[in-house]
Amino acid sequence: MMKLNIKDTFNKELPADPNKNNTPRKVFEACYSFVTPRIPSNPKMIHIAGEVAEVLDLERDTHSEEFLHTFSGKTVYPKTNPYAMCYGGHQFGHWAGQLGDGRAINLGEIRSNGQQWALQLKGAGATPYSRTADGFAVLRSSIREHLCSEAMHYLGVPTTRSLSLALTGDEVLRDMLYDGNQAYEKGAVVCRVAPSFVRFGNFQILAARKDHKNLKNLADYTIRNFHKDIQSEGKEKYIAFFQKIVNASLEMVLHWQRIGFVHGVMNTDNMSILGLTIDYGPYGWLEGYDPNWTPNTTDSRNHRYAYGNQPGITLWNLVQLANALYPLIEDAKPLEDILENYQKSFDLKYVEMMSKKIGLTEKNAEVEELIEDLEKNLQLTETDMTIFFRELPRIQKKNTAQEAFQKIHKSFYKPLELAGATTDAWNVWFTKYIELLQKEEDRDETRKFKMYEVNPKFVLRNYMAQLAINAADKGDYSVIEELYEVLKRPYNEQPEYEKWYAKRPEWARNKVGCSMLSCSS
Repeated sequence: MMKLNIKDTFNKELPADPNKNNTPRKVFEACYSFVTPRIPSNPKMIHIAGEVAEVLDLERDTHSEEFLHTFSGKTVYPKTNPYAMCYGGHQFGHWAGQLGDGRAINLGEIRSNGQQWALQLKGAGATPYSRTADGFAVLRSSIREHLCSEAMHYLGVPTTRSLSLALTGDEVLRDMLYDGNQAYEKGAVVCRVAPSFVRFGNFQILAARKDHKNLKNLADYTIRNFHKDIQSEGKEKYIAFFQKIVNASLEMVLHWQRIGFVHGVMNTDNMSILGLTIDYGPYGWLEGYDPNWTPNTTDSRNHRYAYGNQPGITLWNLVQLANALYPLIEDAKPLEDILENYQKSFDLKYVEMMSKKIGLTEKNAEVEELIEDLEKNLQLTETDMTIFFRELPRIQKKNTAQEAFQKIHKSFYKPLELAGATTDAWNVWFTKYIELLQKEEDRDETRKFKMYEVNPKFVLRNYMAQLAINAADKGDYSVIEELYEVLKRPYNEQPEYEKWYAKRPEWARNKVGCSMLSCSS
């Protein structure tokens, strides 16, 4: 028999919605509503993240019927009370009011291996926060979330995890591109795992409604359970809390920039209070290095959430959170100081991160200028970000600029454009780069392996996820498993998986699911 060490906190320490009817509505003076997952007609487990199962001490149970039924929503685990959270948020810069878990149902929290974990089903049916939606998820988006959650973890990026991916046996009607062409797709459920799923929006909705009592309750709850080192009281406690959130959010977005990840929908309700990457919807990795690129069709006009804007949007979101926490502090100055320091810290940490990516230990104006020139050069012709930075460590101190240029040649999508001013700019850059490399103490081989540790070889490109989706639609789940295995060791050479170390194929350039995606799931 499967045993979960249930240790609920959120639905024990915070106020519940007294209305237990599962109907769309506004919920006041409560942090969540009790709700039961919809029973799927014919659930089938199609992939389990083995290492997450081990973390949760469930590895012996993954093939059991009880595991399938619990993590597909067919049965509710004994003595648990599933619930959906109430939160609000700014969507694309505009206050949207109440949002909440419209298709996520928290099964409960467990204690395992000395850690607290919340278990949440995504796609298990409607909740009081579903508004006009059905609360379901489709296979394609569920595969993307399941694989990306784990890929990000192994890339070293703070993230929610994914335990399992199950088919429900039911079909779900979706308008994939929001163009009026609805079609039925296979329904699926992902079991997401994180220490907590509390978001900026959980605080925002309480502040917006002037429910300061529960705003304080939620802040105290979060500090008590996730920031035990904060020992101060009064406003100092909440200032320290905000500082923790800012630090964690900064580290998260810095990792995104390091690996070329674009979240695609950085609304405040998609920002974790613990600085975890959360809500994998229309995400993507940079193929050609383009700071203005967004994978989200909804954002295709304004590019609010484009790659280059992510650090600034993180700050914008933190400002909204500061406004929500202000009633607990009633002093703007400390919040303003923390926010002002975010930008200074990010600028310093960004240069430090980029210096590691290009293998330089010195931090001076010359290195900063080299980084700025590199970012300009990467945009002269379509240049694959992942491949460029993975090939860069092969350059040696003894190389000429022309030899160095040849070593990163495979990162260019259109080699015929490498002529004239483009080639000249790269030769100038490599001349300066090699001069700086020659001042480094590390030998070429030592530096190469240090660079490999921050420049992944394998990332979950959208075309790769789409190939897994195409196969799964036909009942073949082997591509999901293969990508899962590849992405567990993204910094390793893995020559047996060399086919996944490749630029986006031309057929995927404008293909639905491989370039732009909608929020539809």
